Amino acid sequence: MKDYIIRGINKKGTLRLFVASSTNIVEKARTIHNTSPTATAALGRALTAAAMMGIAMKEEKASLTFQLNGKGPIGSIVTVANNKGEVKGYADHPYADKPSREDGKLDVGGIVGKDGHIAVIRDLGLKEPYVGQSNLVSGEIAEDLVHYFYISEQQPSAINLGVLVDTDISVKAAGGYILQLLPGVEEEDIDEIEKILSEAKPISTLIDEGLTPEDVMEELFGQFEMEILDKKHIEYKCNCQRDKIEKILLSIGKKEISNIIEEDGQAEIVCHFCNEKYQFSKDELLKLIDY
Repeated sequence: MKDYIIRGINKKGTLRLFVASSTNIVEKARTIHNTSPTATAALGRALTAAAMMGIAMKEEKASLTFQLNGKGPIGSIVTVANNKGEVKGYADHPYADKPSREDGKLDVGGIVGKDGHIAVIRDLGLKEPYVGQSNLVSGEIAEDLVHYFYISEQQPSAINLGVLVDTDISVKAAGGYILQLLPGVEEEDIDEIEKILSEAKPISTLIDEGLTPEDVMEELFGQFEMEILDKKHIEYKCNCQRDKIEKILLSIGKKEISNIIEEDGQAEIVCHFCNEKYQFSKDELLKLIDY
């Protein structure tokens, strides 16, 4: 099944829902970064969340950066998405891992840590991007995002993110949903939602059982008469290009480039998001200095 996200709203207009199937995206990230099982789950959750938040933006050239650092073994996790359904990401230490928890689940909170913060940066093409931040509460990412939405955006939300890693360490299933309460939501609906979520299976289990995002919407929230507003395919895509890498090189300054020429005679720049390597010969570096 291809990865995609559906966006929906209930008949009363008081509930907004995003549901994502992201197995292929997370598997591609695992392959690119050679992540440990626990790092796969952590990065996969962040990628899924970023993809859903990305398609919520209306501006055509807008981009969203979702990053968190709990000062755990994995270091920072950085993901970038847009409203075209393109997402990419990386972790500082993709090989970081920890033993599974007592309940048998991967210890995502353990490698992410919770002594840090979460940041969401929305670049809408204006002079200054919108930056929202909040402290981490668990390192499990979904709980941290719920806290972020409430503290930074005053948006009550329920979020579930999941990655199921197979015995061969590949990604068996991944997905997520974000349910947001809109003005006018009735108290009895909130009570019912809490009951549903307390009894619901993990989203990765539902995806593994063959449910589509539409099925998840119907199974969990069908009683609220949800209507699908749109459906968008999502993919792991890095837009790095040689000219962009040249600008990064120039940003370190001509003096530093001269030092590289003297010491190494060449340069190699590796993209964090896709691990593409860009080689620059001595002559190419000299041209950059003379530019």
